[in-house]
Amino acid sequence: MRVTVIIAAGGAGRRMGADRPKQLLDLGGRTILARSVGAFDAHPGVSDLVVVVPPDLNPRDAQGHIGPTMHPLTIVAGGRRRQDSVANAFASVDPSAEIVLIHDAARPFVSAEVIERTIDAAAAHGAAIAALEAHDTVKRVERHHYGALIVETIPRDTVFLAQTPQGFRREVLADAVALGRSGVEATDEAALAEQAGHPVHVVAGEPGNVKITTEEDLLAARRRVESSARVGTGYDLHRLEEGRALSIGGVTIESVRGAVAHSDGDVACHAAIDAMFGAAGLGDIGRHFPDTDPRWQGTSGVDLLKRAGGVLAGHRFEVANLDVTIVLESPKLSPHIEDMRTAMAAALGIDRTRVSLKAKTNEGVDAVGRGEAIAAHAVALLRLV
Repeated sequence: MRVTVIIAAGGAGRRMGADRPKQLLDLGGRTILARSVGAFDAHPGVSDLVVVVPPDLNPRDAQGHIGPTMHPLTIVAGGRRRQDSVANAFASVDPSAEIVLIHDAARPFVSAEVIERTIDAAAAHGAAIAALEAHDTVKRVERHHYGALIVETIPRDTVFLAQTPQGFRREVLADAVALGRSGVEATDEAALAEQAGHPVHVVAGEPGNVKITTEEDLLAARRRVESSARVGTGYDLHRLEEGRALSIGGVTIESVRGAVAHSDGDVACHAAIDAMFGAAGLGDIGRHFPDTDPRWQGTSGVDLLKRAGGVLAGHRFEVANLDVTIVLESPKLSPHIEDMRTAMAAALGIDRTRVSLKAKTNEGVDAVGRGEAIAAHAVALLRLV
């Protein structure tokens, strides 16, 4: 089943009072938009992504705000209203997509469980939204110049607070978009689907799936991201052999000797992956990318690092920073360190300032010191999103 996700990020976010759209503001080293995209990019049920951005934002700049993704991504210019932006995005959705999810970029903490429930319900019923049951007593009021008056108390067990994602079979969303293009206005696509005659089912949302609207919301989100730090260590070592390529930190270095390994023997990336998985309590690199599996034969270290980042995202972890020490007698690595930092940071979708690499020799001691092996030590700090 092909599932396409539309991330609605075309608004100006004026209520935030910032100098840029709120979805482009920083949230723990990544933009709010990047976090929202990342939640779906890491989900195994998602096939591809369409991101709607403000019409005055250059697509290349938009890609920079999002970072690298594992799934194909299309960037579309937004319209005047939310429903116009979604209609623009829907026009670019591949015809083979069976389910289309729509998610507000301002909800960066959506969980894999909510995404899964919405996909399943949309496939089963045609349309579904994530929502929370109201726990407070709900009053309907009329506003007057002298104040607001209660006119009705609504049974709270009939009231749900809508969230996103909202999911639709393709034909249901097509009807909703067509109704919106005809002149009917609505606050979301679920409302358009209702007016088009389609029943919309509700699945359980989560209190943590908050929408960042005000400056207070952003401050609370930043406090949330900065908490729950986890630390892990990693180590990797490979024999060196003449006639093999030497790849370290995603960079191929000219050398008469290279690592003997099932993959490319990139000790910097492998040690970093072990540190990341260790911090998250997810085992080690061999558990996820075993050397008995032919899929990983010759695979580059940065590709495995990117995949490891996706695994972490699926468990709600992100890399706060990496510190890697490479131990190699020769050749000298100092000319290549900055390129390594750039490659590893890009694989993880984080700023290069959050990746540190250092090179040491072993002063002629043991196999590494004799030039027979290469080793790396790594420390990773993760944050629970």
